[in-house]
Amino acid sequence: MKPITDPELAQFQRFIFDKAGITMSAQKKALVMGRLARRLEFHSLETFSQYFHLLTSGHHADEVQIAIDLLTTNETYFFREMKHFDFLREKALAARSRSESFRVWSAASSSGEEAYSLAMVLADCLETTPWEVLGTDISTRVLHSAAQALYPMERGRHIPQNYLRRFCLKGSGEHEGKFLVERNLRSRVQFRQLNLNVALPSIGSFDMIFLRNVMIYFSDETKRDVVERVITALKPDGYLCIGHSESLHKITESVQQVAPSVFRKAQ
Repeated sequence: MKPITDPELAQFQRFIFDKAGITMSAQKKALVMGRLARRLEFHSLETFSQYFHLLTSGHHADEVQIAIDLLTTNETYFFREMKHFDFLREKALAARSRSESFRVWSAASSSGEEAYSLAMVLADCLETTPWEVLGTDISTRVLHSAAQALYPMERGRHIPQNYLRRFCLKGSGEHEGKFLVERNLRSRVQFRQLNLNVALPSIGSFDMIFLRNVMIYFSDETKRDVVERVITALKPDGYLCIGHSESLHKITESVQQVAPSVFRKAQ
């Protein structure tokens, strides 16, 4: 197998932008080569151009999804940016008396830590009030991990101790050193594949949407398209949470900031 060349890297930069809206810098050259090398070996290919042609031939949809999975960066952990969960707690407690379901969407849920964190807060606050959590991602690989809900023990270090005891089971035997999100909570979280760069499927409307730490990979034009698309799924007076390092400045006027990285949709 030959090392990836700059023109070949450019092919994959265009590929992941077209498929996922992700702008991948030239500094990711080693990452692209490292993540795709096994696929070249699997198909007995010598060059990355040959693999690119395989992906774009129109005859290998499964391989296209594998390549997207491998090139999509998925970094997350439980209760990341805790102030957002404090805000969710406040809004969930205010909704305890209502009869309609309180719905939250983790729009870039990766391997599920964010979605299960949301579910823990809702289960704790809402008691008999119905609630739902939807987790979506473009990567089928991470969604499979999310549905399993099995994590290395160190990944739980940010989970509040009372939640860890209440909602997580310590592994033993072959699962020594891991923990499992307990079945009842797990059953309340739905995961499905969704590409934020195309028209949304029918997923209903949400009280809160978490679109965090994903826009950093998008161009300004893609950010505008994705944010406006996501906001259409937000209920009037619903809230959108983005990452603390992200901004909606010059991206949209459809929501107004009410707290650091928290925005409300007008009625």
